Amino acid sequence: MRKVAVFTGTRAEYGLLYWLMKEINAHAQLELQVIAAAMHLSPEFGNTWQLIEQDGFNVDAKVEMLLSSDTRVGVAKSMGLGTLGLADALECLAPDVLVILGDRFEALAAAQTALILNVPIMHLHGGEITAGAYDDAIRHAITKMASFHAVAAEPYRQRVIQMGENPLHVVNVGALGLDHLARSPRLSRAELAENLNFSLEHPFFLVTYHPVTLADEQPVTNFKALLAALDEWPEYQVIVTYPNADNGGRAIIQELEAYAAQQPGRVLAISSLGAKRYLSAVAEAAVVIGNSSSGLIEVPSFGIPTINIGQRQSGRLAAASVLHCEATQGAIRAAFRQALSADFREACKNVENPYGQGNAAGQIVELLTSMSLDTIKHFHDLAGSSS
Repeated sequence: MRKVAVFTGTRAEYGLLYWLMKEINAHAQLELQVIAAAMHLSPEFGNTWQLIEQDGFNVDAKVEMLLSSDTRVGVAKSMGLGTLGLADALECLAPDVLVILGDRFEALAAAQTALILNVPIMHLHGGEITAGAYDDAIRHAITKMASFHAVAAEPYRQRVIQMGENPLHVVNVGALGLDHLARSPRLSRAELAENLNFSLEHPFFLVTYHPVTLADEQPVTNFKALLAALDEWPEYQVIVTYPNADNGGRAIIQELEAYAAQQPGRVLAISSLGAKRYLSAVAEAAVVIGNSSSGLIEVPSFGIPTINIGQRQSGRLAAASVLHCEATQGAIRAAFRQALSADFREACKNVENPYGQGNAAGQIVELLTSMSLDTIKHFHDLAGSSS
């Protein structure tokens, strides 16, 4: 029986991991261990560790690491706290392998701790590029600490191999979040409205905007430009979710809460929708707006337009249903006009998603049952490279 620890630090990441955790939990040869950290344990972000347990999982370790500060220094100190807590958690759980998804600072703390404790790492969604966030460098750093890689598209597989990883240990399984499309029930529009206690009698926009941590963008200024653009379409309601716990995020929370308070019948601000409500909202939304990776990875499979604002996701593969624009009111306005046009909305219904068809969890479980647990890595030189 292999003990597989799954690390999760944010609501969005857990939503992507849900079906993989279900598959691991049900497998006769695997034992699931859940490590919840950071935003999951914060009342400010909804205490979402409770949602994990409501979904039927046992949280085996809780790692407090999130400071109330969201400055760069605060984030760096949170990583230090995470390393301390994760060292104890991993020593206690003694997993045979640790699964880490993505590119956030919480994930880097988990990866570096596992590296020192000699716990093999299975990394999900490596090889991608998000040039507007320091997450980009974090993702590549985790790749170099991981022994096995389940990537979301073939160009990403080639990039991970280019980084010196053994091609036999790099597998293109598609995007894990797409498993929800075929496997997760969704709420109807009426059920969603009742669940949110928010009347959805008009078409609505779904908004998630995170701080841009690397590129030269001002979080509050850009978010205000987005809000101003939203007000140019007052006939549309707005559901806006909290940003992640990145530096600058709390200032955005203040802005979105004030915006919702000014228009209580039109705007709903919510800390966390959770996977079921989020995907139900995507399916019913007129447009998904912001700079979240879900707008590029999951939303195209619903045939819904995405407006991707600014540089945070710069470099990531995107379907034809994704409109990229600068973080100015004028540019966002122009993107709205195109996204709401009848021709574009019709074209979105038939786009091809470059991230696969939604069968990643089963493939990853096969890898987890068959992979060698040897943590000794060798740099793999490409053909023609000097050794």
